[in-house]
Amino acid sequence: MFIVNSLYTFGRYLMLMGRAFSLPERLRMFWKQYVKEMAQLGVDSIGIVLLISFFIGAVICIQMKLNIQSPWMPRWVSGYTTREILLLEFSSSIMCLILAGKVGSNIASELGTMRVTQQIDALEIMGVNSASYLILPKVLGLMTIMPFLVIFSSATGIIGAYATAFFGHILSPEDLTEGLQHSFVPWFMYMSIIKSLFFAFIIASVASFYGYTVEGGSVEVGKASTNAVVSSSVLILFSDVFLTQMLS
Repeated sequence: MFIVNSLYTFGRYLMLMGRAFSLPERLRMFWKQYVKEMAQLGVDSIGIVLLISFFIGAVICIQMKLNIQSPWMPRWVSGYTTREILLLEFSSSIMCLILAGKVGSNIASELGTMRVTQQIDALEIMGVNSASYLILPKVLGLMTIMPFLVIFSSATGIIGAYATAFFGHILSPEDLTEGLQHSFVPWFMYMSIIKSLFFAFIIASVASFYGYTVEGGSVEVGKASTNAVVSSSVLILFSDVFLTQMLS
């Protein structure tokens, strides 16, 4: 029964995405919505991304120094492991999981409220492709801004690591700099950005699906918001495994 329900839900999701990814009827209106969604979903999330990344970078650096560093290892190991963790997993995967809670619930509740208040039905009556008008700008807007959030997250995490070096005296800034520069592979940065594009699509499309297909009242909107966050988080974790294997 679970498999049948999952396949049924997946089929509805594909049908909705087929409607959403159609050519916009009015490009001027689409562009306006696209810029609005970039600001609402991406720019408004910069604050929480910078705050979390700063402290996570500091904590990772401290943990690496206290638990991995030993007299048998070079002093730059802490900086090296901090950089690898930030680039390979935290700034893309973990940060997108955090944004799934903020952005995903926002999208699902917005579209769910429009559904239960019959605003989406009104768009359909006027002959507007409501799926394309409402969902496409959100998906493309989040996919556009997400690589910048990943770059900001990585940079802020490194700044947090330097904060521990300068003010916490956990390790010297010179050793941290040497570790950050040691055997740097530029592809890891590109890999993090590529993964974030897939995660951004998952967050926006899954949340849009749950919000758009709400049936009932305000209670169902809350359930749809919860389901959107849980489903997108699980899909991000699954896709992270495959993307890491493919891109490594």
